[in-house]
Amino acid sequence: MRSVLPALAAVLLSSTAVAADVSGKLVLYTSQPNADAQQTVDAFEAKYPDVEVEWIRDGTTKVMAKLRAEFEAGAPQPDVLLIADMVTMEGLEAEGRLMPYPEADTSAYDPALMDDEGHYFSTKLITTGIVYNTGAEMVPTSYKDLLAEDAAGKLAMPSPLTSGAATIHMAAITAHPDLGWDYYEGLAEQGANPQGGNGGTYKAIAGGEKLYGFVVDFLPIREMAKGAPVAFVFPEEGVSAVTEPAAILSTAQNPDAAKAFVDFLISEEGQQLATDMGYLPAHPGVTPPEGFPALSDIKLLDFDPAQALENDMDNKMKFTEIFGG
Repeated sequence: MRSVLPALAAVLLSSTAVAADVSGKLVLYTSQPNADAQQTVDAFEAKYPDVEVEWIRDGTTKVMAKLRAEFEAGAPQPDVLLIADMVTMEGLEAEGRLMPYPEADTSAYDPALMDDEGHYFSTKLITTGIVYNTGAEMVPTSYKDLLAEDAAGKLAMPSPLTSGAATIHMAAITAHPDLGWDYYEGLAEQGANPQGGNGGTYKAIAGGEKLYGFVVDFLPIREMAKGAPVAFVFPEEGVSAVTEPAAILSTAQNPDAAKAFVDFLISEEGQQLATDMGYLPAHPGVTPPEGFPALSDIKLLDFDPAQALENDMDNKMKFTEIFGG
């Protein structure tokens, strides 16, 4: 025991020193909406006033295209990424592009939301379930309800060829033993024509052009509170989720600040910030925003990001065969 205590004290002193020395420029590439990114950066800089965050924001696809060009040039710029989905992070991890940070405290989290080796860290849950117009006669509780006659010709859904959340949803649904690709074929027979992103799907259903569909949770939940004629359903089979993971690049110029940024995002303080922005926090100890159920009451569909990465092209080809390009 006497030999352990000095070693433990050394570790604690070392970690404290590292925390005290967090400073310099931190380069962040993110797919967060601009207002959310600004709030995140402002809160982090308030906690670490010696760090100046330089951030670039775009959709995950465009962020990755920029980063790929930088890889090709041998000059990747970001220290840290905060982007939409785990599948993209799995690809980067497989290429050796991410720095492991196994010391990060993820003890409060569902292990399924974190990389086993600490290469990336989920920061929130943006789930996809069912949205319906409250003028509709049928109130769905299961994905299979959208195959009923009442829903024929009345479906809207984002395309996985456009939306990352829709890609994750497709991978989770088609891997479900009671749904699978038969379910998507059933949606096609119902007249579903997936296109665009979640915003267009939401507008079609809120406007009454369509009555049912899939969409990310915060769009209808926020607008319901303002009187919009929509409701969001967490189906009995479960919901899929993009988790907006953060990761440190293996080429990070300021790894100490990058680690501090990750620590901040997954701390209760950082998770409260996600809640204040109107998102479902990934930390079970942080209360969700108004309109969301408790995290413990939400069932997540099984999802294997490594498998989804491996199957991504085949899944998109199968989708195109069913619905057309």
